[in-house]
Amino acid sequence: MQLINVALRERGYPVYVGSNALDLVAELIPTNAQRVAIITQEAIPWTVHSDRKELTIHINNSESAKSLTVVEDICRKLAIAGFTRADVLLAVGGGVVTDVAGFVAAVYHRGVRFINVATTLLGQVDAAIGGKTGVNLLEGKNLVGAFWQPTAVVCDTDTLATLPPREYRSGLGEVAKYHFLGSVPEAQAANAELPTADEAVVAACIQIKADVVAADEREGNKRAVLNYGHTLAHAIETAGHYNLRHGEAVAVGIAYAAEVANQLGRINAERLAAHYQVLTAYGLPTKLPEGLDSKKLLALFERDKKAIDGLTMVLDGPNGVETVTAVDKAVLAEALNKLR
Repeated sequence: MQLINVALRERGYPVYVGSNALDLVAELIPTNAQRVAIITQEAIPWTVHSDRKELTIHINNSESAKSLTVVEDICRKLAIAGFTRADVLLAVGGGVVTDVAGFVAAVYHRGVRFINVATTLLGQVDAAIGGKTGVNLLEGKNLVGAFWQPTAVVCDTDTLATLPPREYRSGLGEVAKYHFLGSVPEAQAANAELPTADEAVVAACIQIKADVVAADEREGNKRAVLNYGHTLAHAIETAGHYNLRHGEAVAVGIAYAAEVANQLGRINAERLAAHYQVLTAYGLPTKLPEGLDSKKLLALFERDKKAIDGLTMVLDGPNGVETVTAVDKAVLAEALNKLR
């Protein structure tokens, strides 16, 4: 098992990665917490077995759970059960669970402690780390949220063996992203269909994210690189094409960002090809779903949280992946055509 620290001074916390990490959860609960709320999904039959009063709250196993209505429902259940600021929440599940539970923790009583217990590959390498929490609006993904750091994160890699192939592939989309942000070991091919991200791969991704978060907790500048591939991904999801899982949409978004960077002269043909090689090695899609209108996607880009100075994207280039502002719409439109 590996221990990775997210270095944020008084808001720092440990991330435990490896086999049997779930065994640590009970001892990570703060000693002065009288109640524990487990926010999870019905498909995850797990309890902490602590000596505190426990409340289990299930949310839907889809993006529809990331809503203000669900947040209100959870907060009301906590209030009825008598939860106070001294108690603790456990988010047990994937990215949807950690996003929702983390936001609840940020707003209930103006902030309560929570622990992320990530059980999916996407949750372990991305969503559970860094303190970005939030829910969606009809107008876009993650437009309502807060920065609220967990007190600890547990990533038991044994849980990954039970994931359905599509869910696992979704996590590989985020793993692929880290190949362009730092050094990640090659995932091993367990079969002809899907490579396997082992403890070393998961820990490497977490370390990259922990370092970026420590340097820029609230996404003032550098942290935006963690959104590599997400501009198009979020637009696809907002447009209603949920036939792609989040990580699969990110993979298409990474291919798109590489095409934009190539057209702007930021990367050459060889570097562009490297993007497709990584995505293909992970069995990830690189083409737009049919029926997506370019004008609609470009309009959704303008709602992106990074769009402070015109159309903004995270792009690869001579200095590595970085934020680029005022990207020309004609370039963005032409790059979309490359993905059809």
